[in-house]
Amino acid sequence: MRSSSVGARRAGRVTHLVALLMVVAMAALVVSGCSGSKTAEPQKEVLKGSVTAVGSTAMQPLVERAAARFMEAHPEVQISVQGGGSGTGLSQVAAGACDIGNSDVFAEEKQGIDASQLVDHKVCVVGMAAVVNPGVTADNLTQQQLIDIFTGKITNWKDVGGPDVKVVLVNRPKGSGTRATFKKFALGGAEEAEGIEEDSSGAVRRIIKDTPGAIGYLALSYLDGSVKAISLDGVAPTKENIVTGKYPVWAYQHMYTKGQPSGVTKAFLDYMFSDEVQTGLVPEMGYIPASEMEVERDWRGNVKPK
Repeated sequence: MRSSSVGARRAGRVTHLVALLMVVAMAALVVSGCSGSKTAEPQKEVLKGSVTAVGSTAMQPLVERAAARFMEAHPEVQISVQGGGSGTGLSQVAAGACDIGNSDVFAEEKQGIDASQLVDHKVCVVGMAAVVNPGVTADNLTQQQLIDIFTGKITNWKDVGGPDVKVVLVNRPKGSGTRATFKKFALGGAEEAEGIEEDSSGAVRRIIKDTPGAIGYLALSYLDGSVKAISLDGVAPTKENIVTGKYPVWAYQHMYTKGQPSGVTKAFLDYMFSDEVQTGLVPEMGYIPASEMEVERDWRGNVKPK
C-alpha cells in the first residue's frame, strides 16, 4: 500500500512538472513571437535635407503654402521659396544654383536656357488678366483696345468708356513669366510702353489698388477683391472659360529640375502632385489642376483639345 501511494505521488509530481514545462514553453513562444514582430516591422525613414525653389511670383503663394505643410509633416526638412521671376528661376536651376526653378513659361521660350538639361513638372495652370484700379468703371476691353492702352496709344480711360482719368501703366520686368504670358496671349506680342515697373505680383497689386487710373496684369491667384479684373473681348477670366480654352491668357505653372529629381527634392515634388495639393491647395488658392484642362498648349503657343 505504501509503495502504491508513493508511486501515485511521484506520478502526480511528474504530471505537474510536465504541465509547468508546457506553460513555460508556450510563454516563451508568445514572447518570441512578439519580439519577432517588432524586429520584422520596417523602420520608417526620417526625411532630412533642404530644398531651394526660386522663380515665378505667380506661383510663389502656392509653393510657399505647400512647403509649409510639407515641413510640418517632415520637421527635419527645410524648404526655402524665393521669387525673382520666371527668368531668374530658369537661369538659376540651369546653373545648378537652386534645386527647383519655378516658371510661368516653358524653358524653351527663354534664350540662353538649355531646355534639354531640365525636367519639366507641370504642377497646375493659372489664368492671368488685365486688372485695374476699382475706380475705373470699364469692365470689358477688346484686344485692340488693350493693346492700344499698353502701347501708349490710349492714355485716358474716357476713350474706352471709362472715367476722365489718365491711364497709369504698371508693368513687370522683362524676366517675368507673367509679363511674357500676358504680352504673348493678351497683347499679341506688342511691346508695352514704359510705365511703373515692379518685380513682384504683390507690389503690382498694391500699386494698382492705390493709384487712380492704374492698369496692370496679375495671375488670378493674386485677386483678392482689392483690384478689378477686366474681361477680354467679352470673355471673363474665369476658371470655366480657361478650362475650355475660351479665355486665352493662361499659363502652366512649371517646377523645373536639372535632371531627374532625387531625395528630398523628389519627395517635395511628389507632394506637389498629391491629392492634398492638387484637389485641396490648388483650387483653394485660385489655380487650376492641369488634369481639369480640356485643352493643352505647347511651348510655341499652339493650343489643341486634350
